[in-house]
Amino acid sequence: MKKEVDFLVIGSGSAGLSFALKVADHGKVCVISKTTIEETNTQLAQGGIAAVTYEPDSYEKHIEDTLIAGDGLCDEEVVRNLVRDAPAQIEELIRWGAQFDKKSNGEFDLAREGGHSEKRILHHKDNTGFEIQKILSEQVSRHKNIEILENHFAVDLITQHHLGMLVKRYNQNIRCFGAYVLDLKTDQVITLLAKTTMIATGGVGNLYHTTTNPPVATGDGIAMVYRAKGIIENMEFVQFHPTSLYNPGERPSFLISEALRGFGAVLETQDGKEFMDRYDKRKSLAPRDIVARAIDNEMKSRGDDYVFLDASHLDQEELVSHFPNIHEKCLSIGIDITKDKIPVVPAAHYMCGGIKVDEHGATWIRQLYAAGETSSTGLHGANRLASNSLIEAIVYADRSARSAINEASKLSIQDKVPDWDYAGTSHPEEMILITQNFKEMQQIMSNYVGIVRSDLRLNRALNRLEIIYRETETLYRKSTLSKSLCELRNLITASYLTIKMAQDRKESRGLHYNLDYPYKKDLNNVF
Repeated sequence: MKKEVDFLVIGSGSAGLSFALKVADHGKVCVISKTTIEETNTQLAQGGIAAVTYEPDSYEKHIEDTLIAGDGLCDEEVVRNLVRDAPAQIEELIRWGAQFDKKSNGEFDLAREGGHSEKRILHHKDNTGFEIQKILSEQVSRHKNIEILENHFAVDLITQHHLGMLVKRYNQNIRCFGAYVLDLKTDQVITLLAKTTMIATGGVGNLYHTTTNPPVATGDGIAMVYRAKGIIENMEFVQFHPTSLYNPGERPSFLISEALRGFGAVLETQDGKEFMDRYDKRKSLAPRDIVARAIDNEMKSRGDDYVFLDASHLDQEELVSHFPNIHEKCLSIGIDITKDKIPVVPAAHYMCGGIKVDEHGATWIRQLYAAGETSSTGLHGANRLASNSLIEAIVYADRSARSAINEASKLSIQDKVPDWDYAGTSHPEEMILITQNFKEMQQIMSNYVGIVRSDLRLNRALNRLEIIYRETETLYRKSTLSKSLCELRNLITASYLTIKMAQDRKESRGLHYNLDYPYKKDLNNVF
């Protein structure tokens, strides 16, 4: 079965949906979601969205904070342009219907998070992402030119390879003609052809056993682009959120927003002693890479399973008003945050690298864009500054949309693409083959490629991953397609890229800390 559209959007978070809205007046749009359009990383984002809105804040302060957090690897021009573009995108979100908390005088009730020198985080209580996702979903659902295909899984991008041509990496003439998409209800593969394709598939959190990401975060876009010979970069920089709720068995891990520390909560060991002053002068408001490593070190040196985040000294009424969902969630497991300390642990949270894009969100492959967590714009460098991710997704969706609209008149549908080849495949005999490899992959990444790494750990991870890779590829070649098998395959690819790029970085910088190379190459500083 073939289907033709002007714009194909793979992924339904803030980047994908805002792109869809902006191109929809210029052609037919199809949005692919492998579950529902609401199940995204965007929906789970608690803290907020960063933008300069009032004095004493300024563009220069936001730029400087981002550059410091990125530990020398941010693209300064990208940072400057994004910070200046951010306020206009906030205004557009508000025009679409997004509501951000305000004070009695009508000004935004801004929050401060780790690494920020001023209060600049716009938020909607402690469920900002949910608010943004809701508004975008409503707008997309009402637009006559946008078709939403839920429970559809993008398997592979279509390039000249599928026309029988040899495609090599770094070839500047690779083009994307759409994607093969699996209908999860019928198990049939649709050949979905498009003039322009946007990858907005989110992150890779499920590489790890403990993550704040939903189950859909399996690195699909990154893996598809890598297989299509696109360029991937900076995968060694996996951000672990310092404070997820310690509640063994719960997946995904419930995020305890960094805004709670910005509000005044402090980190303590289980015997009630603050410890962040021994790691950074900013204490509990240090950037996430520093806080996550500090917590990891305290837990390992003390043999504890968690540390505490204490907010019990703060004004109870304001605490509950600002963080109603955190309060409710903690109450559900017997913790009253107005009186009790919150047990927290680091959890895989955000991928700072991904699909390399230019200032327009264009990938190395022509007619293919990427935005949101799946992309690598140069904004985050070696460590993402808190609440810069939502604004990055919105800004780059806007840039990609403008570029795609300008290019649309020059493009046409490639109608010679063959349908998916089912020959030689059958249903896998045992699901356990997939589930066991999935568990082993997560164990490898969690044990050897986590917050603290070493050459020995990385080598061991790569050797063990090689076995799982071979088993999975053999299974893939002889099996009919399934979501679980495709996700496993994508995660193995993302694991491989993360390990290889971690091995290539012979220093410790930002989110990448290697015991064998504890110093930065250019700054003779140790963590």
